[in-house]
Parts: sequence; C-alpha cells; structure tokens
Amino acid sequence: MKNKLYFKTTLDERTTRAYETIKEEQTTIGYYSLPEQNIQPILDYCNTISKEIQSIAVIGIGGSSLGAKAVYGFLRSVEKPLRKLYFFESTDPINIKNLLDTIDIEKTHFLVISKSGTTVETFAIYKYIFSKQDNPNAYTFITDPNSDLEKYAKTIDADILHLPDNVGGRFSVLSVVGLVPLALCGIDVQALLDGANRIKKSFFEHGYLQDILLQKSLFYAKHHAKYHINCLFAYSESLKYFTEWYVQLWGESLGKKQRHSAFHVGLTPIGLIGPKDQHSFLQLIMEGTRDKSVTFIQIEDFQKKIKIPSTPLPHLESLDTLNDRYFSDLITMQCNSVIEALLEEGDIPLDRITIPQISAENIGALIFYYELLTSLVGELIDVNTYNQPGVEAAKVILKKKLDAQQ
Repeated sequence: MKNKLYFKTTLDERTTRAYETIKEEQTTIGYYSLPEQNIQPILDYCNTISKEIQSIAVIGIGGSSLGAKAVYGFLRSVEKPLRKLYFFESTDPINIKNLLDTIDIEKTHFLVISKSGTTVETFAIYKYIFSKQDNPNAYTFITDPNSDLEKYAKTIDADILHLPDNVGGRFSVLSVVGLVPLALCGIDVQALLDGANRIKKSFFEHGYLQDILLQKSLFYAKHHAKYHINCLFAYSESLKYFTEWYVQLWGESLGKKQRHSAFHVGLTPIGLIGPKDQHSFLQLIMEGTRDKSVTFIQIEDFQKKIKIPSTPLPHLESLDTLNDRYFSDLITMQCNSVIEALLEEGDIPLDRITIPQISAENIGALIFYYELLTSLVGELIDVNTYNQPGVEAAKVILKKKLDAQQ
C-alpha cells in the first residue's frame, strides 16, 4: 500500500508527543495487539459449525457489523465465498422481512453480536428471528464477559464467544467480531491480520508509513477548524462498505468535546465512490466552500480484464477514443483526471492511497492504517478517541421512551 501526500506539513513536538502517547496506549487499548493474535481458537470454533450451513447472518449494528461487511464486500468481488454473509443491522421492517425471505433459515447460522449485551436494535431483531428459529444451536453470541447477553445465552445453552479486553466496537473488526463471520465464509483471516501487522510494524518500527501517518494526522489536526470535512473518494465499488466503516470510525471517534477545554471539535467524514460521485459530490468539492480535504483510494490491479468493444456508433464517433481500452485503465484515468483538476485549484488538501490489488492482506492493511490515523488525529485534537458519550445519551433517552410505553 502506498500513500502520496499532495500537501506539506512540518513535524514538530506535537507529533513526537502524539507518537509517544500512541506507543504507550498499546498497553491499555486492545486493538493495537489484534494483528499479532493467535487465531487458532477462532478457526477451531468455526470448524464446529455444521458443513450443511449455507449462510452466515450477523445480527448486530455499528461496530458489530460494519467491519466484517467492509471486508466481505471488498473480497467477494474477486473471491467466491464458501458461504454467503448477511447482515441484520436495521430495525427497518421491510429490510428484516426481505433478508429473511432471502435466506434459508434452517441452513443459516446466526451470530448475535453486542459488546454491552443490551443493544436495543440487536435484540429487537433477535427476538423476531428467534420466534422463527428457536434452536439454540443456530446461534453464537459474541459479547463482553459477564454481560447480560452472556447470562441469557447460558440459559438456552448456546455458544458464547468473548470480545478481547478494551476493544471498542468500531475498532473490533480484526477481533472475534469480524474474524468469526469472515472465517465462516472461507476468507483468509490470517492474511487479513498479516496485512494489518505490516502497517503496524511500518509505523512502530520507523518504516515508511510512520512519517506519512504523522504528517497526515498533524495536517488534519492543525487545520481541523478550516478543513473540517474529510472526504474519502474510493475508486472501486468494492470499497463501498469500507467507506461506511470509515464514516463510523472517523465520526464516532473524533466528534467530541475536547478533554482540556469546553470546545466541541471533529472532522466530518464523507464516503464517496468514483466515478459515480464525480457526477454529484465532486462539484461541491471543486467549487464549493474550501472546508474539505480529500483522500483518493485507487486499486492498481483490478484482476478483471474486460475491454470496451470498438463497436461503431453513428453520430458518436467522438467517443471512439474509448475503443479497445480496458475498463480498469479507464477508471484509473478518471481518478487521475479528478486529482489533476483539484490540484490545479491549489487550495484543496489531497492525498492518494494506492492498493496493489483486491486481497485480504491489503484490506487488512487499509483497516489498520485508518485505525492508527484515527488514534493519532484524536490525540492531536485533544479528544478521547475511544468513548462515544453522544451515542450513549441517545440510548438513555430511547430506553426511557420504551420504559414509559410499557
């Protein structure tokens, strides 16, 4: 994975302090150690699931589903999964009904994921599905030790898996939360971790990415009041769900009240897919308010070689320049053209991430890159990256409303 910055910033004592804080955090924040975990227990557990199971369904929301969905969505474009993976992550009744109509409930294994064990959306959906499929063997519950969910799972004698210590939901994709559903679908989860570990080593062992991540995070922090919108412009449909994961990671981690002041800060995340969003959001970036930074993600080798035919089209001869070009070359040219156009503006901060090809190792690398970047930016803008008091406040109000209507 390569990352080219089109802006310059000079590292200073703030980045030194942030780097030392991140190094020290490794002893208390659990996601840092995930790339080096022993996954054999996870693989052994996955092998206990019946070979007759055709589908895996995650019942969870936010960090319980978005990470696995991002990886699965990225890889299924080039790899045929062993099983299909579905996500029940909305209380929209139409969505629930359509998903249940899609799967064979008797040949589906459900992973019920809730760190706290009391997530309202998750258990509304679980109650409904359990009314259709009440066999405890059809479920695995993933939660914190001693949660109410674990206590419930024990009453029906269902399988229970625990999250590792101090791993927040939005940082949990490389834990049991993401690895179990992905492994059950035949994805090489060790390769996923190897990619993440490559980024970890590059950052903590003074590799190429250390300087890149420090420069990028310092730029975002220094200019967070001016460029307070961060656009991730991914040029592949396979990255659609990755951009959704990024929006949660970035928004829930960085939108906070500062620890040492009364100011509210944050960088608003926008997920875009090219070239589709060239015909919508690009206009706002190009000529709108100068409050946005943009990161482009490109794939070097799409592994699918299909050409545009040289079919003659009367009156459209001007488009013959498309003839016999590979679509992979065209999408790369489209991305490069947008970057060049924005660079000509001169006042829009840009950078480009290039992924060699679609693989488990490369999406693992991209995930850990963004987790590290989030931690660094959070430290530099003086917020607690790992809590979410705003989300918790809404949960309290919802609980009161539900209690009042009993």
